Amino acid sequence: MVTGTLAFLAGILLFHQSAVPPPWWAAGAAVPLLALAWRLRPVGRRPALMVAAVTAGYLWTWGCAVPLLHAGVPAALEGRDLWLEGVVSALPEAQAERVRFQFDSVALQRNGVALAPPGRVLLSWYGSAPPLRVGQRWRLQVRLRRPHGMANPGGFDYERWLFQRHIRATGYVRPHRAVLLQPQTGQFPLQQLRQRLRDRLRADLGQRPMAGIVTALALGDRQGIGRDQWRVFSATGTTHLVAISGLHIGIVAGLVLFLVRWGWAWSQRLALWLPAPKAAAAAALTAATGYAALAGFSVPTQRALIMLAVALAALWWQRPLRPARTLALALLLVLLADPLAPLAPGFWLSYGAVALIVYGMGGRLAPTGWWWRWGRVQWLVALGLAPLLALWFQQVPLIAPLANLLAVPWVTLLTVPLTLLGTVAAALLPAAAPLLLAAACHTLDILWWFLSHLAVLLPQRWGAFAPLPWTMVPALVGLAWLLAPRGWPSRWLGMLWLLPALLARPPGPAPGEMWLTLLDVGQGLAAVVRTAGHTLVFDTGPRYSDQLDAGNAVIVPFLRSRGIGEVDTLLVSHGDMDHIGGAASLLASIPVGHIVTGVRRWRLRQPAQSCRAGMAWHWDGVLFQMLYPPPGDGSGGNDRSCVLRVSAAGGSVLLPGDIEWPAEEELLRTAPQRLRSTALVAPHHGSNTSSTLSFVTAVAPRYVVFAVGYRNRYGFPARRVVARYRAVGARLLDTASGGATTIRFGAGQPTVERYRQRSHHYWYAE
Repeated sequence: MVTGTLAFLAGILLFHQSAVPPPWWAAGAAVPLLALAWRLRPVGRRPALMVAAVTAGYLWTWGCAVPLLHAGVPAALEGRDLWLEGVVSALPEAQAERVRFQFDSVALQRNGVALAPPGRVLLSWYGSAPPLRVGQRWRLQVRLRRPHGMANPGGFDYERWLFQRHIRATGYVRPHRAVLLQPQTGQFPLQQLRQRLRDRLRADLGQRPMAGIVTALALGDRQGIGRDQWRVFSATGTTHLVAISGLHIGIVAGLVLFLVRWGWAWSQRLALWLPAPKAAAAAALTAATGYAALAGFSVPTQRALIMLAVALAALWWQRPLRPARTLALALLLVLLADPLAPLAPGFWLSYGAVALIVYGMGGRLAPTGWWWRWGRVQWLVALGLAPLLALWFQQVPLIAPLANLLAVPWVTLLTVPLTLLGTVAAALLPAAAPLLLAAACHTLDILWWFLSHLAVLLPQRWGAFAPLPWTMVPALVGLAWLLAPRGWPSRWLGMLWLLPALLARPPGPAPGEMWLTLLDVGQGLAAVVRTAGHTLVFDTGPRYSDQLDAGNAVIVPFLRSRGIGEVDTLLVSHGDMDHIGGAASLLASIPVGHIVTGVRRWRLRQPAQSCRAGMAWHWDGVLFQMLYPPPGDGSGGNDRSCVLRVSAAGGSVLLPGDIEWPAEEELLRTAPQRLRSTALVAPHHGSNTSSTLSFVTAVAPRYVVFAVGYRNRYGFPARRVVARYRAVGARLLDTASGGATTIRFGAGQPTVERYRQRSHHYWYAE
């Protein structure tokens, strides 16, 4: 069972590594391998099983993924006015300026012509959206686009996230072109129930500080959790407490199992009709299923429910519960239900945590005290999952074992039971709900005092860089060695296997070299210039929402993925929000030595120096020169952006911010001989108000990179601007199609790397 399941998983992972999914005839060519495996059975049963399982996993994933890829909206229809008919299928998310909601489409029209509907789409309704309810049927005029997200090293893969959730298009509603066809349908009854319960919980909880966390524990809806609360959860490694998954499902099942088994045994008639263990197992599975339903049967709850069902089935049939086989069977059922599940980090973290507990707690001769065993569980999970957390999130919460030592049992025994009782009461006994929910909030108030003080008093995180992927294999070997039972020879040798993950660094520039990376931040600008021992960040991209900006979503993950724990200079060219939006998050996350800015009124917490023409410095054999604005100019706006030129042995790059034609003319007058550069970040994202012919001719770049968003509303880069750069023979690059773009200047010719092409996956839109 264990070997076959792992082989099946290997086949799924093999498919997910594809840059392009094979056509049906190529996938069908794998079918003979199944026949070959069957013929090999007399020769060797295990090799035959392995071949068959790997092939089956690959074919199963192909059959599930390829039809999903064919759904969606054609490229020719992107940005067009379309009429889309369908039903709101999940809880709408109210944000600052919009309402975002999932919409299952059933019909699509353009100019009266029926087209194939795109399936499940994610829509935004800006401005004053009407009260959206699950089950409403709408006819909406929309503008759609294929799934597209920012592509950066260390960053979040939004396109993978959409694909895993079967969302094949995103877009927005044209607000005055919407018709409510049916205020209530019979579709998605579970989601409708969840929305009614959410409304009731919000009314009963009012403005309590912990109301958002209680709602998250009850329904899996985390919209009400504030930014400061997320920061404390992240710092203490307790984010899992508000993500309904194995812990919460297990809590409910365990409590019901204990109570029913204890109470059932008191009745002789009931015990004769059905043994107490079986009755308790059935009740526990029913309660866990109900809780998973309240959470909307999200992917984590589905995984947890399947794992629990396997364990309770063994109890029902009175079979010996062998942890490894039970875990393998649960894993196989999850993969059969959803072969896209391994695309989510949560899949690996949840199964990894269970596997660690099984491996680290099984067969040990050790003290049996509850606190000792619980403390060992926390240590096992914290140590065992550290490599994965560092790889995916570039940080490991150091205080997580201590925080979870108290937080998990506190939430398990107090908060979750009170929350669920209050939720049930909200539906069946409304008068009692406010009291129970208030009690749940009070337990969280006490816990929050502990977590917030813990986050301040102790070091929060370790890990200024992400380990290299190849170091994960020796790290897992080292962890298995370290966590082996007492008596295993030389367990300390496991530490040696961990050294590559701790010490190996990504490659960087040599002395005299300079690497420029223009990050993909959507419609905005953020660039990183690296030398052998220094790092400069030029602009910090836009702010996307109250909780998300280019600083915490793009720049910080990129720096950590490249082993950079400190920024020597932050240069903010000017005060437009698409250039300064991520500065606060960057300053809060990574030490910054010096700030230079063209912003007139710098309001962030660290002092800054105004940029002026004539400033210059050397790092590791690389020259940095400020060409603009002239000294004494105190005005603001695009035409007072800082203009930086960086020169290395292999070439130079010009970073002009958002300057427009007047500033270009002044540069041509004051510094014409220093404008010529190997690479140019196009001024003002390639707008018609910049990149004049005289400026383009003076710079004469070999490479031009446009920092633009995918299908941005401004139409950048402008066609006339593109034509001018092509006329001087420049190679044109842009972040929208290529993702983060790196140009390396060394001893030879400059080299270009586009992240989207280098790390291409089959779920990326062409």
